[in-house]
Amino acid sequence: MTRPLAALLALATAVGAGVPAPAFSADLIVRDYETGICAEEKWQKKIRKRFSYQVEHVPNLPDVEILDFRNIRETRFEPTDERHPISRRYCAGDVVLSDGNTRDIWFLIETDMGFASIGDNVEFCVAGFDRWRVYNGHCRVLR
Repeated sequence: MTRPLAALLALATAVGAGVPAPAFSADLIVRDYETGICAEEKWQKKIRKRFSYQVEHVPNLPDVEILDFRNIRETRFEPTDERHPISRRYCAGDVVLSDGNTRDIWFLIETDMGFASIGDNVEFCVAGFDRWRVYNGHCRVLR
């Protein structure tokens, strides 16, 4: 049962029984930062490693590395269904770079899209570092 449906059912039951209705607040839909699948350390490790490779091999990018991830949150989830055979989680946040700058980051976690369909895959884009526009201008593909 979904949370809104359960809350509505509890409220209807309480009103029908003459019991004072429970107080509900808007925080039922607020997502915590730094929690959930998007904030898992394994994704941060993969992104750091691949970002380091990108900085080294793409001409004219500053020689920096990712020091920290902040405000990581899930922005969209597409579960597996008939139309979408691959489960996708879209995530966003900020990265602190070794040059002291903070940049926006967007990334996508895909289920069963690792090597030979074993494991999961992550694609990412750091603002200002998509020199070849792999993810369209301003990382639009991953937003």
